[in-house]
Amino acid sequence: MKTCLVVDDSSIVRKVARRIVEALGFHVIEAEDGVEALVHCKKAMPEAVLLDWNMPVMDGFQFLGTLRRMPGGDEPKVVFCTTENGIDHITKAMGGGANEYIMKPFDKDIVLAKFQEVGLVAREEETAA
Repeated sequence: MKTCLVVDDSSIVRKVARRIVEALGFHVIEAEDGVEALVHCKKAMPEAVLLDWNMPVMDGFQFLGTLRRMPGGDEPKVVFCTTENGIDHITKAMGGGANEYIMKPFDKDIVLAKFQEVGLVAREEETAA
């Protein structure tokens, strides 16, 4: 089973994300900031990271840069999930190594579409073939 690390300082957002991502067939690990997320990544690198931008201790962008420099840190598919919708934030995230970017609030259909785009979940037409 693939693992998704959900990184957000809001316990409510983590709970919602957990329900959605588990329904997509992932084992979910939660972290409330970038430092805690890095501890999880050092133990076992996840296949996916659903990542908030604005967090205390270490924000999402700092986490992303550190993750991408770790051994195996280029492997996880990172999807930023944030309220930051300015083109400068999106450009910075994608340039910093994010694979996709979604806006809060999000729902199952949005997460599914982004996970399909980055190859974490097969598209329906692929599974039917």
